[in-house]
Amino acid sequence: MGLVTFVSDSLRNLASGLGYERDKAAQAEFHFTAMGEAQLEAMYRGDWTAGKAVDIPAFDSVRNWRNWQAKNDQIERIEAEEKRLNLRSKLLEAMVLGRLYGGGALVMGIGTDDPMKPVNLDAIKQGGLRYVHVMSRYDIVSGEIRLDPEDEWFGEPEYYQLNTEKGAIYHIHPSRVVIFTGSRRVSRTREVEPWGDSILEKIRDAVANAARANHAIAQLLEEAKLDVIKVPNLMSTHLASNEATARLTERFRTAMSIKSSTNALVLDDEESYEQKQVSFTNMPEVLQQYMLVVSGAADIPATRFLGQSPAGMNATGESDLKNYYDRVSSEQELTLTPALSRLDEVLIRSAEGARDKAIHYVWAPLFQKDGKELSEIEKNRSETFNKWSASGLVSDQVLGKV
Repeated sequence: MGLVTFVSDSLRNLASGLGYERDKAAQAEFHFTAMGEAQLEAMYRGDWTAGKAVDIPAFDSVRNWRNWQAKNDQIERIEAEEKRLNLRSKLLEAMVLGRLYGGGALVMGIGTDDPMKPVNLDAIKQGGLRYVHVMSRYDIVSGEIRLDPEDEWFGEPEYYQLNTEKGAIYHIHPSRVVIFTGSRRVSRTREVEPWGDSILEKIRDAVANAARANHAIAQLLEEAKLDVIKVPNLMSTHLASNEATARLTERFRTAMSIKSSTNALVLDDEESYEQKQVSFTNMPEVLQQYMLVVSGAADIPATRFLGQSPAGMNATGESDLKNYYDRVSSEQELTLTPALSRLDEVLIRSAEGARDKAIHYVWAPLFQKDGKELSEIEKNRSETFNKWSASGLVSDQVLGKV
């Protein structure tokens, strides 16, 4: 992925060459180079910022889970089924694989069905969902994409292929696979395969620059204080032979040992000694800016990504977190809910033995109010009810049901 420093517009200047062939920046172009499985895994495992960029949004999407809306006994059976299948943890793993590799999947095993046939929801009995397995795009291979607009499975592969360690080949119908794609691709690339791109491919430059800045500062620490000793005739006398060099090396090793124990450096009367120190005045701010770029590229606020205290007067970071959690909630509704609907229809039938149309769920809120906010809400609620009661416009019986 190339780094472009200029994006041209309609502004041109013939005298300066701005916007014409003589303009160096006008020749810049974007280039995209896909990263392989080994590179992505090395980046994820070897750099903590890359790992957090992959893990945090996936973790936040499932950490408060979802609240089923149904009768109490129905909720108990559905939640027991989720627990039996370890669904919450497996969803998190599949989402991490999707964000890391551009493709993660949950594969369902249903009863004794032929895995190459579409799921028959009406035939699913209680306990019919035998397993849910987590796989990456490198574990299962997608077949040819269906491009017939009249096809019920338009945009889906003809099948997913799984190769076992024993050499067996399984073909799985797409109705039994729930995929997570990481960073979305344009439609033309999805005509070839159903997967997306790794989110690390978009933030690769930001992560690499931050890592280089961190490493450069760490190297400077080794030379934060440097001793400089000037020796007369150094090249002509003391470095003229291996024997002379060895004597010089041993001499200063002994001198530094004496300095360490007595806090005094012993030198010849013609030699001089000084210390040079590296200034770190602006380096923390420089490194912080690199880290903030990574945080912005990953679309995670610094208060969440870096555990950093908010900057600015009266800043609490609450608005940043609310905006971030709002985005995660939108992703839950726009991406997770449609993807999981295929699995949930099977899950409910496996828990109940039938499908009650009234059963549904809502995602649990991510941003939790503290005790002070809750008490203020309750106070305002009580004052409002008292005003309604005193006005006589609303009866106490109605207020008691609110």
